[in-house]
Amino acid sequence: MGARIGGLALLIVIAFGYAVYSGRVAVPDKWNPFAPLDVREPPGPLTSIKLWRIAHDHALCMAALDRSGIAYRPVADSSTPAGCELKDVLRVTQSDVEYSGPFLATCPLALGMALFEHQTLQPAAEEIFGERVRKIEHVGSFACRNVNNQEEGARSQHASANAIDLSGFVLESGRRVAFARWDGDSSDAMFLHRLHDGACRAFNTTLGPDYNALHRMHFHVDMGPYRLCR
Repeated sequence: MGARIGGLALLIVIAFGYAVYSGRVAVPDKWNPFAPLDVREPPGPLTSIKLWRIAHDHALCMAALDRSGIAYRPVADSSTPAGCELKDVLRVTQSDVEYSGPFLATCPLALGMALFEHQTLQPAAEEIFGERVRKIEHVGSFACRNVNNQEEGARSQHASANAIDLSGFVLESGRRVAFARWDGDSSDAMFLHRLHDGACRAFNTTLGPDYNALHRMHFHVDMGPYRLCR
């Protein structure tokens, strides 16, 4: 009896899911797993599912990016003499904040930046400093190299423009928050630690100053296949 009820419930869920997918039943985007993610809206019960789908569906990722506020230009697929391939990559120029320079990014990385900015960066700045962030400083995204610049080993996520290193943040007043203030209990340190926690939710991998000496002065964030928050 229990198995029959369970089977019937599964059929109902499948039928309802198909009705939502086909548009025959309308539900708010927050409750629709097939709707593009809106990074401007507070996270909902389906946010993690939408993020997973975006990582595996380029068209869905682009649909979410187009409503995120990120400004970008498509870049033609290419490869370098050293064997690094750039596929479905964008040149990101700005969002609701400035960047210290345009950068190449996969769609998931660009969307991760938008999610980080809306859900973590600006709320933390307003709460701690009473003002918003005007500019994000970075030291690049694409670099055709192995992890930690080793001669042997796996390719870095930077080698496919799937990672970016964030090196500082400039507030609307012109005040610059740099990683030299990571330690201690200053407002700058509180802000940077809040950003680290939020980056771990927006990106698959976040490596900060406590990870090792190579990351002492920046956050490395990427959308690679592994979840790591250090």
